[in-house]
Amino acid sequence: MNRLEAMRILVAAVDAGSLSAASRQLRIPLATVSRRVSDLEEHLGVRLLLRGTRKLTPTDAGRDYVASCRRILEDLVEAERTATGEYRAPQGELIISAPLVVGRHHVVPVLVEFLQAYPKIRARIQLSDRVSNLLEEHVDAAVRLGKLPDSDIIATRIALISRVLCASPVYLASHGVPKEPNDLVSHECITYEGYSAADRWEFRSGQTSQWIQVASRLTVNSAEAAVIAAIADAGIARALSDQVAEPLKSGALVRLLEAFEPPPMPVSLVYPMQRHVPLKLRAFLDFATPRLRQRLGYESPKNS
Repeated sequence: MNRLEAMRILVAAVDAGSLSAASRQLRIPLATVSRRVSDLEEHLGVRLLLRGTRKLTPTDAGRDYVASCRRILEDLVEAERTATGEYRAPQGELIISAPLVVGRHHVVPVLVEFLQAYPKIRARIQLSDRVSNLLEEHVDAAVRLGKLPDSDIIATRIALISRVLCASPVYLASHGVPKEPNDLVSHECITYEGYSAADRWEFRSGQTSQWIQVASRLTVNSAEAAVIAAIADAGIARALSDQVAEPLKSGALVRLLEAFEPPPMPVSLVYPMQRHVPLKLRAFLDFATPRLRQRLGYESPKNS
């Protein structure tokens, strides 16, 4: 039995909540996952997991053993990084995740500049509006939009971005200009399956939030597609201010209900909490943070 492999599978199964979920995540057969866990239990002579119909539950012995496995696997990663020199000089591969538009317009140019400054570092960037799991997907750092949940990640704010309502002059000439959020129920809205409920839009009403259920004839899964559709007179879209800066400037889109816009949304550069931050990651964070703030027009607070 390869004990390290079995430990990795056990930890993945506990984190995923089931053997089948671990099988999908690790891309190995379910029978192999089950067999490796059973091999560990037989080797130790103790039950590690209670296999329910919906979820795995570690036994007391299993909980302690999984915690020990995590430390062993983390120590192994640290040893490998030390051996390859990641703590002596910035080198190795960086995996970065970012939303599509912010990533393409801002993160990619900064990353290219970073690679020119650090020739021993390679990089892979994942552009997607889906929120990646940093640990499971081995992502070194990510740009995240919106309020961050409590978790084992370190976050540095790099911007505040407004959520802007807009439509084309042609659409507004045909359908009228909404004066308040409730007017949207009689308009054709372009909804985006992104960071929140697609057809429930938040607005500011005094010091509180107001949520409006909008009518939609077109739903897209890309923020960029929503902007393109709005320019093509398809209706009213909601997008990030950075995504519509050029169409607003050119007059292709008109900003609507500005007085009712919700508070700006934070944009953060995040990375997993870890005992030792590799020099390649530390170099990227130090290099990218001020440049992304500058590109996104954010003046960092003191001591940030």
